[in-house]
Amino acid sequence: MASYVERLHQAIQKKKTPALVGLDPRWDQIPAEIQNSADASGGTCGEIQAKAYEEFCLRIIDVVAPLVPAVKPQSAFFEACGPAGVIALRNVIQAARQAGLLVVCDAKRGDIGSTAQAYAAAYLAGEDPKSAPFGADCLTVNPYMGVDTLQPFVDRAKEVEAGLYVLVRTSNPGAGDFQDRETDSTKLFENVADRVEALSQEMANGNDYSSIGAVIGATYPKELDELRKRMPHVPLLVPGYGSQGGTSADVAGAFDQNGLGAIVNSSRGIIFGFQKGKLAEEFGEEKWEAGVEAATRLMIEDLAANTPAGNL
Repeated sequence: MASYVERLHQAIQKKKTPALVGLDPRWDQIPAEIQNSADASGGTCGEIQAKAYEEFCLRIIDVVAPLVPAVKPQSAFFEACGPAGVIALRNVIQAARQAGLLVVCDAKRGDIGSTAQAYAAAYLAGEDPKSAPFGADCLTVNPYMGVDTLQPFVDRAKEVEAGLYVLVRTSNPGAGDFQDRETDSTKLFENVADRVEALSQEMANGNDYSSIGAVIGATYPKELDELRKRMPHVPLLVPGYGSQGGTSADVAGAFDQNGLGAIVNSSRGIIFGFQKGKLAEEFGEEKWEAGVEAATRLMIEDLAANTPAGNL
């Protein structure tokens, strides 16, 4: 079996971009045609929204599958719809994989012992999408209960050749409230980074990168550059590009000279790009899928022009 990072880098090289499309459906921004169709099918509010989210995301997958290597469904938006939303999440993950995309399920799980094992077994399928109920290639995990909470996820990742992205330096404005706290002149996020690098080295088997990755926000470019050097074996997932204010110049330090070692996420800027600025004027809601494609191509071009991704 090929490891997650091997499959990821192959997909990045094939598509010639590290762009990652986040699937974060929001009811009030879903095109009216999809809302109306879901509403007409009946059911509870949660069931109606789940139907709309599934259709919206499946149609986005059809648009972006030829363009990008991976998508990142955000579990919370689906879970908010209740049981129907959880089923919709599973269906979206499976459809993305059938379309040839890698899937990073953004659920930020983290717990101790057998609970962590259960989370890992639920989400992490690795190369074979049928080996876990949700069937994701990769999962985001929260390490802030301690390193022992990561081990069950690491063990599962090794077993099925799946990937992990561990929260290290997140993109939100309040990240520093806890992550910047210092002990013995080392900030908490730096300590977490060192632990993630150690786990990654163990799994790398002499390769440049392992499948144990880290989440580092584009909104903190100085820390991103420093952490790239601190974690040479760790593939990075970089949120915060686009709608959160991060630019292509901000994320350039995440990559190696070949344009590998990182994926850059954009969610709202892609899937709702047709609602803003020039894309809204050109496409609007009537041609929203064309707007999604245009927003994706703009991101791809931006990363190629201003980061080592241009060397792919």
